[in-house]
Amino acid sequence: MTDLSEKDKWLYVAVEDPGGNEKFVGLYDEELDISYIPVFETKEEALTCLVNMPDRGRRKYEVQAVLLDILREDARNNGFLIFLSNGQGKVLKRIDP
Repeated sequence: MTDLSEKDKWLYVAVEDPGGNEKFVGLYDEELDISYIPVFETKEEALTCLVNMPDRGRRKYEVQAVLLDILREDARNNGFLIFLSNGQGKVLKRIDP
């Protein structure tokens, strides 16, 4: 598993509106009342999970590799948690923003 303490760690994330007004795809868990960004260790896991995410209409999505530090800053600034997940969407670890 990824050592999430490494400063220059890359993870994969779904991005909405690639090439336009890009933003990381976040999800909301009603039971826990939390918003989070699912991230993945491999592009394949991210693509598998992206297919199973809730439908958001005709928006375009793309999986991109992003530095963990950038994810943390964005999550912190927008009130999201970060969850390292597998391709089936199971949360493997919470990453503090």
